[in-house]
Amino acid sequence: ALQKRDWKQLIQERTKRILLPFVFGMLVIVPIHILLLQSYYGWEMKYQPSPSHLWFLGNIFIYTAILLPLFCYLKKHKDKSIFVKFRSLLAQPIGLLIVMLLFIAEAMIIKPNPYELYAMTVHGFVLGFLAFLCGYLFIYSGERFWKMLSRWRWIFFILALALYVFRMYKEQMGVYGLTPLYRLSIESNLWIFALFALAYKHLNKNSKTLTYLSQSAYPIYIIHMVFIYLASYLIFPLDINVQLKYFIVVVFLFIGSFAFYEFIIRRITFLRPLFGLKK
Repeated sequence: ALQKRDWKQLIQERTKRILLPFVFGMLVIVPIHILLLQSYYGWEMKYQPSPSHLWFLGNIFIYTAILLPLFCYLKKHKDKSIFVKFRSLLAQPIGLLIVMLLFIAEAMIIKPNPYELYAMTVHGFVLGFLAFLCGYLFIYSGERFWKMLSRWRWIFFILALALYVFRMYKEQMGVYGLTPLYRLSIESNLWIFALFALAYKHLNKNSKTLTYLSQSAYPIYIIHMVFIYLASYLIFPLDINVQLKYFIVVVFLFIGSFAFYEFIIRRITFLRPLFGLKK
């Protein structure tokens, strides 16, 4: 986004694409699935504004505001020798080790419990901040970085898979206790590197399907919780096999979310900005 805009234009664009859907979702979308939850369990009907599953949108807007001066400085001085050397370093595997050390340090300092509890926690905010910063630096490093990732993709994938299998085996056996936080951080990073590399290799091309899915992902994420709760509200009371209930809920969620996007959000002009789409 910053490649095509100055800092004022970027703030305006992020306000429209992130802050507006965040506020709208918190005041309109979230209360719907909270209402379904309270109705299902017979709880008192009340609501206090909460970001719920949209918590990270607020974080992203804050990250943008905090890091924008740095990003603009890096953009302006891209050809300085120190930044040329930095991009060269990041385009080598040792650069990824530095990135991983940042995430390991976050885990060891904050000591999240559990590690995967990101929503509205200090751990989630700092982890997201590091991811946002590193994501910009990856793009800033240019094509060399992505080619390096692509060359090492199967190494990343095999290491990530090995750590995952070991963790699952250990937890099933219950012999070694909790997985150390540093190892969870390393495994997470390896999965991300592997997925980035595989996507760069196989999905980095023009495609009507990918374009459609890319545009639909954001609004469908905003609305999907309503369809999860609605499906559960309707299906859970049925006297049928629990595995069948799960299958029906997933199908309901998939069809409902895409249909709502395709026939309502995508086609009604005034709704598009409220779900992060351009007019």
